[in-house]
Amino acid sequence: MRTTVLPDGLEVGSIGLGCMSMSHAYTPLERDDAESARVLNRAADLGVTLFDTADVYGPRTNEELIGRALRARRDEVVLATKCGLVSGPGGVLSRNGRPEYVRAACEASLARLDTDRVDLLQLHRVDPAVPLEETWGAMAKLVTDGKALRLGISHASVEELDRAHAVHPVAAVQYELSIWADYTLHDVLPWCRAHGVAFLAFSPIGRGYLSGRLAATAFGADDSRSRDPRFTVEAMAANADIARAVRAVADRRGATPAQVAIAWVLAQGPEVIPIPGTKKMRWLEENAAAAEVELDAEDLRELAAVPAPVGHRRWS
Repeated sequence: MRTTVLPDGLEVGSIGLGCMSMSHAYTPLERDDAESARVLNRAADLGVTLFDTADVYGPRTNEELIGRALRARRDEVVLATKCGLVSGPGGVLSRNGRPEYVRAACEASLARLDTDRVDLLQLHRVDPAVPLEETWGAMAKLVTDGKALRLGISHASVEELDRAHAVHPVAAVQYELSIWADYTLHDVLPWCRAHGVAFLAFSPIGRGYLSGRLAATAFGADDSRSRDPRFTVEAMAANADIARAVRAVADRRGATPAQVAIAWVLAQGPEVIPIPGTKKMRWLEENAAAAEVELDAEDLRELAAVPAPVGHRRWS
């Protein structure tokens, strides 16, 4: 696989792996830790080196899975985890940016990941009850202590990025980015480009929709897509033109729609690293091969012309 270099010189595969779905949010009856461990190791074999997780995935079990599966390959991979979201009773999420929580969360993540350092420690969400400077300052202290090597932040506004960056350099920003979720192209991505910051793009295949493999049927309550307005039966049917446009480009390129969706994300700039998620070997190998798909100007014009998705909103 091609590689890309983060602003501080760290070289990673041009496509990473989002690990959430192995333990959290999607199709829980299909979870299989043994198969996920094989997928994680196969990803490393293919040159996928950046693995993204969070303490809230599971909760906690996703980090434990990665720690077990990649223990013998620790020096080959880049482990990125997140703190700042806490799962309460019934799975209700709350934000916690208190400095003492951040320190404790990092220590707990290190234990679950079976490592002495996190390559990229990310703030999952900004806590409005705690000044961002205090949260980020505590995370910066973890860098000073060698427990985290660099810091990232997810779902932050440009104003929040400026505030964090003034305290300690932001190495990476994480947001959804795909053909049907391109809102960060106008503010967050230009900020990253101007400041030499990596952009980790999650859900580059539109939570599976852009693959063209999802039927317009209702998702169960235990699947997070059931709470996404783009995934009502009516919205999925209305958004079919988007999936058809992606397939048309894929047919012309001799690729799959999922590969075209990932290639579109890669085409947004060298600082952009898509981190598609999967727990299936077949889709891992298909996604990794997207690094070799080159879209031309005509392809990009066609994909830029797709309609805005029904149910679209900017996530926070």
